[in-house]
Amino acid sequence: MLDIGVTKLAIIGAIALVVIGPERLPGVARMVGTLLGRARSYMAEVKAEVSRSMELDELKKMKDTMESAARDVEQTIQTGTSDFEKSWSEATNTASRVSLDDAYSAIPEYRHPKKHWRLKKGATPSWYKARVGVRTKALSGAARVARFRPPKVN
Repeated sequence: MLDIGVTKLAIIGAIALVVIGPERLPGVARMVGTLLGRARSYMAEVKAEVSRSMELDELKKMKDTMESAARDVEQTIQTGTSDFEKSWSEATNTASRVSLDDAYSAIPEYRHPKKHWRLKKGATPSWYKARVGVRTKALSGAARVARFRPPKVN
């Protein structure tokens, strides 16, 4: 920009004092100050607009890259599913050719577990539950009220 030092400003001020005169110099100085302020605000607005447009361009580029990446992922998923469907259809076709007797002979025979298989047991031992006071049996609402009702005082 302009390289204006203190000596150049003093020379400009002296020439303005001689040319304009001491009566009108403060008004001219105010006017020049307001014009400089307006010019600075205008330049700041232009800079902000340029930076916004640059950011908008960057965002558009980022959006385009993200959309292309999403399309690529979608295409890979579609090719993967089509490959899976082909292999699935081949496997089911070969499996349907095998006779049912061969298929059922591969399944092991049922064995009884020889324990109380309907009882669900947790990992916590029952002796620990008894010591700590964990409820092991469900109480109905009436039974709970009867159990925890305070004793009658005569």
